[in-house]
Amino acid sequence: MLDKINKLIAEISGFSVLSPDDLELFRLKFLSKKGYISELFDDFRNVASDEKKELGQKLNQLKQQAQERYNYLKDSLIQTQKTSRINDITRPAYPWNLGSRHPISIMRNDIISIFERIGFTVSEGPEIEDDDHVFTKLNFAPEHPARDMQDTFYISRLSTEDSDPRDILLRTHTSSVQVRVMQAQKPPIRTISPGRVFRNEAISARAHCIFHQVEGLYIDENVSFADLRQTLLFFAREMFGKKTEIRLRPSYFPFTEPSAEMDVSCTICGGKGCNVCKYTGWLEVLGCGMVHPAVLEACNIDSNKYTGFAFGMGIERPAMLKYQVNDLRLYFENDIRFLEQFRTAF
Repeated sequence: MLDKINKLIAEISGFSVLSPDDLELFRLKFLSKKGYISELFDDFRNVASDEKKELGQKLNQLKQQAQERYNYLKDSLIQTQKTSRINDITRPAYPWNLGSRHPISIMRNDIISIFERIGFTVSEGPEIEDDDHVFTKLNFAPEHPARDMQDTFYISRLSTEDSDPRDILLRTHTSSVQVRVMQAQKPPIRTISPGRVFRNEAISARAHCIFHQVEGLYIDENVSFADLRQTLLFFAREMFGKKTEIRLRPSYFPFTEPSAEMDVSCTICGGKGCNVCKYTGWLEVLGCGMVHPAVLEACNIDSNKYTGFAFGMGIERPAMLKYQVNDLRLYFENDIRFLEQFRTAF
């Protein structure tokens, strides 16, 4: 046994660690209940009485030395890790500049938060979609101009003249997510669908080929246009302030009937007129309407029993109102001078 003790003392003294795994190996090998030192203490019971005093002292010395060596290796490893972090030449120089959320992300989260407070859930879906979910089930006629190549980014199309449910394209609105929700769930349905959409449009201060939307859908028994108006008024005043006014103008969308455009009083000019509101004092922020019965039936929902409303808004335009940004292109240029203004806007 004395030879084993001396060998372990030598092994412990020469043990080195380069990682936390090595340190754990040392503990398991020498200090754990199934380690070498515990085994020696178990064998100590069988030692002759006249040898116990000397071997007992050696065993205690071995255990103490192993614990001290473990503590030393642990402290050395911690110090090495601290030093390696300090000397990391790839780290940014101090003081470190804090980043910020993008204004579109801030606005998206604000919109979601407002509708979640009145019972809406969040639904998401694929950006690459098929014609059936983007157009057909939303009551778009085969000859509708939205299907044209100059309005929609097609990935693959079976025919450039006729629409086909198997055509693959970049979604032009997040209404395709609402179709998927209606197919998968039974009413009542109350959901919003945030996401990025794509349209072949000229880029300007008021439009872009890539933008973000949040669309809402509420389907249940006895849902009315009055429910829609009060929901949107609540949203507008929560988002833009208690004094915000809205107006609903008759419009047309294939998937809603009746349909309307909603304007809010321009917060940039206070209703006096500016280049953003085209000097009208109003800014269009979303489209809305009662869900068309044909859409409900296409998604296997009984239109005689259920009614519902839907709305959809771009995120960029409300963000222009809230943060008084007069050029939509700023959101996509990654100009640090612009983004730094939102550093504290969490």
